[in-house]
Amino acid sequence: MSGTRRERSLVIALHEIYGVNDHIESFNETLKKEGFDTLSPNLLGRDSFAYGQAEEAYAYFMREIGFDGALEAIKPIIAENKAKDRRVYVAGFSIGATLAWRCSEYEVDGVLGYYGSRIRSYPEIEPSCPTLLFFASKESFVAAELAGRLKKKRNAAVEILNAGHGFMNPFYPAYDSAAHRYCMDRSLEFLKRLDGLREEAP
Repeated sequence: MSGTRRERSLVIALHEIYGVNDHIESFNETLKKEGFDTLSPNLLGRDSFAYGQAEEAYAYFMREIGFDGALEAIKPIIAENKAKDRRVYVAGFSIGATLAWRCSEYEVDGVLGYYGSRIRSYPEIEPSCPTLLFFASKESFVAAELAGRLKKKRNAAVEILNAGHGFMNPFYPAYDSAAHRYCMDRSLEFLKRLDGLREEAP
């Protein structure tokens, strides 16, 4: 990469219903080692939930924050960092992936989403930036149907992994090491390609 850039590219990593926890910290560490800055806003405004508190965590998110409220908290973070003339990517897991998908309409440089099952509530979104989504085949809905619809969008690439919801989380029962490794490789390739394209732009 060129040494002319004042700041490294930023990845805003959006958490699942559980909050900023060991999984998000691990993901961020991987990105930092690859040359990216990371930021993970605590959208819950409280300590993270334990994995055994899934129902409580989901109810809390929907009651106290909601997708619209979380999006309003993320937008100024994007704007603040874009104002520094840095590249900003948004990545998210589960509800965080749905939020990342919604952020694809705004002035960000790329979006990554992992098993954002609620993306199916926002199929009308047309990403304004390159967007790469990974879904799990073992879901409560037919991921292939949603993927087929999203793939028709100009900036959206979609892949389905033969795994369960949560397969990217090394600390979660549904973790799938092969799927995790594949998605991390594809994600880093995606981010670095976008960084390279913009680095070469006049």
